[in-house]
Amino acid sequence: MSLTKNIEVKFRQLKANTFSLQAMRKIYSSLAGSISILSLILQNASAVAETSTSVANSFKAVVTDENMFAASPTVFEVKGSEFRVHGPIPAISPLLAQVGTKTVPQKQILPTDTLNQVTSVNQLSDVQSTDWTFQALQSLIERYGVVAAYPNGTYRGNRAMTRYEFAAGINAALERVNELIATGFKTHQVSREDLLTLQRLQQEFAAELASLRGRVDTLEAHTAEIEANQFSTTTKLTGLVVTAVTGGSFSGERIIDPKGAEIANKQPNATIAYRASLNLNTSFSGTDFLLVRLETGSARSEDNASGYLEPNFGSVLDFSYRSAIDDKFLLTRLYYSFKPFKDFKVTLGPTITAPDFVDTNSYANYGHYDFSTLALTNNYILFPVLNLGSGAFIEWKPGSGAFTVRAVYVAGDGANPIPNNQSSRASVSPLVNLLYPKGDGKNGLFGNPNQTTVELEYAPSKAFALRLQYSGGNLFDGRFDVFGANFELALSQQLAIFGRYGYGSYSNTVFGNINPKYWMAGFAFRDLFKPGALAGIAVGQPFIETVVGNATQTNFEAFYNFPINDNIRITPVVQIITNPANQESNGTIYTGTLRTSITF
Repeated sequence: MSLTKNIEVKFRQLKANTFSLQAMRKIYSSLAGSISILSLILQNASAVAETSTSVANSFKAVVTDENMFAASPTVFEVKGSEFRVHGPIPAISPLLAQVGTKTVPQKQILPTDTLNQVTSVNQLSDVQSTDWTFQALQSLIERYGVVAAYPNGTYRGNRAMTRYEFAAGINAALERVNELIATGFKTHQVSREDLLTLQRLQQEFAAELASLRGRVDTLEAHTAEIEANQFSTTTKLTGLVVTAVTGGSFSGERIIDPKGAEIANKQPNATIAYRASLNLNTSFSGTDFLLVRLETGSARSEDNASGYLEPNFGSVLDFSYRSAIDDKFLLTRLYYSFKPFKDFKVTLGPTITAPDFVDTNSYANYGHYDFSTLALTNNYILFPVLNLGSGAFIEWKPGSGAFTVRAVYVAGDGANPIPNNQSSRASVSPLVNLLYPKGDGKNGLFGNPNQTTVELEYAPSKAFALRLQYSGGNLFDGRFDVFGANFELALSQQLAIFGRYGYGSYSNTVFGNINPKYWMAGFAFRDLFKPGALAGIAVGQPFIETVVGNATQTNFEAFYNFPINDNIRITPVVQIITNPANQESNGTIYTGTLRTSITF
């Protein structure tokens, strides 16, 4: 199909049908691509025609508007052997005028040394012959040679492009046209029939084009208004609200802790737990990231039955435990990430937590999204300094390949210069307070408690990832060293398996020197009954150690995350805990939770 025929078909589609705004913009973009190519040729048609000695009456290109960069519409007129262009091409002229009057910032234009010139549209691996842009790209490549590909042979047509990049591309096309004219290249002539067809189409569809331009102008005006009234040009506000109705019970007469002290002899009441977070996400260069998070929540661990009945080995609801305490509104994240060089990221912050950076898993990681049991969302013995502290994180992904090395250091109370202070106990997990009930911390950036975690990840694809970990540090009067593993494997688009394992040593605890083990495993089901849904079932033993209690606690959990829309999810959760607190005399704990997560 010829270029003018293609334009005519698009115009008639536009006139014969009522489209949504998105569809109209696609057709308008397609028309613009075709008209741009033809217009570039038409504006130089006379020079091309002059090279042909076989045409008796050659065409003349006369520009009646001397200001080539005015914002008036372009009108083509054919009279006899004379071809007239009234006004410039809309959208292109302002861009060229902008490039002509100011230096284009280099950061606005993709460096040319990262692109490879192509001579055929078939060299673009992500462009198919059925794509609506195929013919336009083919013309630009074969006629003008102004299209380049990324090093991997892709065109990436959906990538956002700045006005400067667009103007630079048009300028390259114009230079190529001028080069063809100067060398007298004769094969790019435009027939008089093509010119007449274009003139007729302009007249026939003038009203539709004017309407389209008006709607696009309105969109641009609305966008400009939003940009002018936005909170910040560098900062974006996001948020999370989690509420849950939860309740539970236990079999038997009472529940005792690992040391034999009684926790409860009556059934707990149902409660409502909540968490609310506000994030200020800031980027100054596009490659850096500053996070400021303000957060509040209901009472830590005591607002849910599982956390109340079994507080030591990670049965508490994750989203409740990680929130602020007793309705206080606190700063819970403050850190800055940047890339000093390619493939290497550094994060520094006075308020960070290690699980934000290591031991992640696509199916068991976020208490507001997947599993709620704290001991199932992270390797429980790998993070004795589980809560907030001060420190740093580095990540190296050589050549953006399959391997990633990560390391994080967290000091329990790095912002506090007072030595020998109990304030650092807020940074450790409930397990540490069980193992080390006495002893003061040594605050400061290199104080005690502290934790260093190193992780090596191998992820050759999105379907599989294996993470090997080491964590070590000081805990009041003792030391810990833990080795861990974390894996995930997608067996299909809908089914995946995952798990974690840990083995470590904790010295000088109230139980002596111990070597606890940890494991968990489960299945995840994506898009179950509804696109975007996620279901999961998992089992784990968070603290396997024979000298602590006379049995081994086992946690079971199942959940179904049902999306109401892109921002609201409702998730029923069921927890079962056998031999809680590693005590055989304890009855089984049963809890149920209805969780609602709202993101904005």
